[in-house]
Amino acid sequence: MELKEAEETEPVSPSGQYLNSSALSLSVLGVLESEIPIDDSQCFSLLKDIFLPINPRFSSIMVVDENGEKQWKRVEVKLRNHVKVPIFPSGLSPETYDKYFDDYISEIGMELFPQSQPLWEVHIIKYPTSHAAGFLIFKLHHSLGDGFSLMGALLSCLQRADDPSVPLTFPSVNRFPSNKKDGNNSNIFSNMYKTFCVVSETVSDFCWSFVKSAWLQDDRTPIYSGDDGIEFRPVSVATTAFSLDQIKQIKTKVDATVNDVIAGIIFLGTRLYMQEMRQGSGEANSTTLVLLNTRAFRSYESVKDMVKPDAKSPWGNYFAFLHVSIPKLADDWSSNPLDFVVKARQIMNVKKNSLGAYLTGRLLEIVRKFRGPEAAARYIRSTLKNSSMTITNVIGPVEKMALNNHPCKGLYFVVTGAPQSLSVTIVSYMGKLRIAVVGEDGFIDSHKLKSSIENAFEMMLNGTS
Repeated sequence: MELKEAEETEPVSPSGQYLNSSALSLSVLGVLESEIPIDDSQCFSLLKDIFLPINPRFSSIMVVDENGEKQWKRVEVKLRNHVKVPIFPSGLSPETYDKYFDDYISEIGMELFPQSQPLWEVHIIKYPTSHAAGFLIFKLHHSLGDGFSLMGALLSCLQRADDPSVPLTFPSVNRFPSNKKDGNNSNIFSNMYKTFCVVSETVSDFCWSFVKSAWLQDDRTPIYSGDDGIEFRPVSVATTAFSLDQIKQIKTKVDATVNDVIAGIIFLGTRLYMQEMRQGSGEANSTTLVLLNTRAFRSYESVKDMVKPDAKSPWGNYFAFLHVSIPKLADDWSSNPLDFVVKARQIMNVKKNSLGAYLTGRLLEIVRKFRGPEAAARYIRSTLKNSSMTITNVIGPVEKMALNNHPCKGLYFVVTGAPQSLSVTIVSYMGKLRIAVVGEDGFIDSHKLKSSIENAFEMMLNGTS
């Protein structure tokens, strides 16, 4: 169950260095909900034969060479150090185990990985809750790769539940929505105007993002305290699911994208929660960081292809932060809640026409070159700390998955270790969008915020009729 140690090393990417530094350490927890009780008798053989060969980073630790550069170094993997099976009191009700499960998620989310072994763990929960008969939690350090990469790795371990010989399929993704053509596209003045818009929006977007990251914090609200050390505090996780067909129904009504609709629902739900918790906070200055996948192609490839130098969808951390102001809750919002989707679409269209995210990436490269990766990591930490929340999403398969004959009832993921009180993650699976609300325990009521997001969805869905 162990690999032989090798002396080969591989340079750690700049983003990998940022995400595993003294200033910042992020982890991704992928949660698989099993339909049946979990039999872990083949756990070690599956990890050895299927999981470890996926990528050399799963058998590597991060070390500093003689030149002060971080490298991935292959080491002996002691699998028993990476598999955790917690013991809860026996004979309790599923509702009682809900609390034990929530506390356990919070506990492992706060724990830092030991740097002396590869940066991943598997947690096996054998107790039934009101949501599933058992759980598998894959905890991986963000320096190993972003959500896209880690989802690709996870899917390499899973098969279609109905027919393992047939590959999993995924919803189609348009890189950018097609622009409506008009007769003046070839007009030189039209092209000059478009160029001017791109330049002006890029300058505005980059300058505002720089100011937000470096100095300007959001207003203090029920979702933003501005405290230091938030990343070390317990979290509370609440999840909900929406029908993808109903999301598309809203999308058609307002001529937007699925991502626009998701953003609009979360924006409205968050503002409703803020207003309920503190009157007047619905009009506060609050910012969301939307994570953008910067790969030219966003369809999943086999991990074998992802790690090739010329991969279309390469392994690693390929994302950028987009600063998005959360639309304010106007007095007449209830007359047309779909306006939040329209506003989200307008904001995202401006962001798509901007090269601000590219310039921010170049700025980080300059900071790393002249001041080192730790300084770049501090800049990213400040970016996170000065904003109220983060939204990130990942595409999951259309069909039901199974792991070693354990059908997967549900799937979601959370990101921990960020200096923020709130994050929202979304993953699609079997025609549904699973939304996870991760809030600072004791400061944000994640279940109430989840209910506010559900109310926002229902109001928008009713607005389509």
